[in-house]
Amino acid sequence: MKYLPLFSLFLIASSCEQAANKKAETPIHEEKPAIEAPISLSNSVVRIKSTSQGWSPAQPWEKLPPEQLRALGAIVAPGKVLTSAEMVADATYLELESSLGSKMAQAEIIAVDYEANLALLTVKSEEESAEFFKDTKPLALAAPPAIGDELSIVQLEDSGIELITVGSLQSVDVISSFLPNQNFLTYLVKASMQSAPSSFSLPVIQENALAGILTSYHSEDQISDVLSVDVIARFLSNAEKTGGAGFPSLGVSTSRTEDDSFRSFLKLQPEQGGIYVSKVRKGGAAELAGIKAGDVILSIDGHEIDRRGYYEHALYGSLFWGHIVRGEKSVGDEILITILRDGASLELKAVLSREEQQDRLVPEYWFDRAPNFLVKGGFVFQELSLPLLQSFGKDWMANAPLNLLDAYENPEGLEGDKQRVIFLSGAIPTPATVGYERLRNLILKKVNGVPINNMKSLIAAFQKPNAQNLHSIDFEEESFTIHLDEAISNTVDSALLQRGLSRLSRAE
Repeated sequence: MKYLPLFSLFLIASSCEQAANKKAETPIHEEKPAIEAPISLSNSVVRIKSTSQGWSPAQPWEKLPPEQLRALGAIVAPGKVLTSAEMVADATYLELESSLGSKMAQAEIIAVDYEANLALLTVKSEEESAEFFKDTKPLALAAPPAIGDELSIVQLEDSGIELITVGSLQSVDVISSFLPNQNFLTYLVKASMQSAPSSFSLPVIQENALAGILTSYHSEDQISDVLSVDVIARFLSNAEKTGGAGFPSLGVSTSRTEDDSFRSFLKLQPEQGGIYVSKVRKGGAAELAGIKAGDVILSIDGHEIDRRGYYEHALYGSLFWGHIVRGEKSVGDEILITILRDGASLELKAVLSREEQQDRLVPEYWFDRAPNFLVKGGFVFQELSLPLLQSFGKDWMANAPLNLLDAYENPEGLEGDKQRVIFLSGAIPTPATVGYERLRNLILKKVNGVPINNMKSLIAAFQKPNAQNLHSIDFEEESFTIHLDEAISNTVDSALLQRGLSRLSRAE
């Protein structure tokens, strides 16, 4: 029997040695049994089986061991099943199984949003789809619940018997359920869960309608994190659009204005709230609207923002301001922002946009694709990304190299022609790397005089050694240069392939 996983909000923040265990399942605290009820939702839910296999951060030419997950998905439209994006991340095979286990079919992804942690699946074969979903009944979306409402968490035993755990909606917050820095409206539901198969993520029901998707359970305090129906409704709406617009962002980093001295410096009046804009993303909605670092956001679309960054929501009460943008608006919507700049109040209009990961200098996530890299003479070159930084361990913010952290947190210093930050991650001891074995985590500037702006440019630059058949490699840090012998490095590359290295480069 599998157990409902106790997984943290930041599953991908694990060391290279522990990367394969990022979704490990652990036993559930059991204090009172769930309420066993006659089958009533068996034609509205399906089991989901996923086999996923990501890539090693330390050795990007190799895959990690495969892992298998099981969840319970909700049928939300004819032939469409809703689950968490975490279930399908780096999936190599997906399968749907009817609640009673009588039907199975290979699944495929219709739409996925890793930021919101939601995915929509269907049966891959059109011929099998009609038979698999025969006599099923899609769940309607529930109205947003209120604090104190009872919600039912649905699980299934292997026999198909439902386990219905009734919990109370204790509070609502805007938090991350899968990826760091990706915060969405989440219900915190108090309920003592019982272990059951297929429980990696679960449908949450109110009055026979879908009220949310359970994404994690914390056994110590018996609190379940449930992604809200508000977010689900927007995801399903986005999925209907060609290409899927995704969730928008304003493109700012903010901090509180609680300190009196800081407030005095910002010329904020005692009755004013406001959040300080510390960074503005280049090309984002905020920058295009005229917002600058140093401004104070006082209100968004008429909602006054307090000193902590919260506003008063009509149903949920005090919520973090990000929900106005990510939970209530769509890409292309216009919002009115009141700011304070040098003591003067200004009103600006911003058209919300979405920052795609492929447009970021340092991507915050990469799924369903292999990492780009180059091995040359024993030197290993990689693209910088947040998952790679997180491979430095649970305390990666303290353990990762400072120059790489700075590139992630302050990409403005490297932006320009660069599309990616390429760095030397390490050196395999070979005849070509003698004396350079300890070099690691250095950001590339040029190779053979050619500026390096992505992996393709690096591979191309190594095709042109100088007249002495040497490669010159320049780094951003400390402005020093190393040299690599082309003939020796080619011999080393051939030996590495013969000894089992699957490939020397990838630039997709």
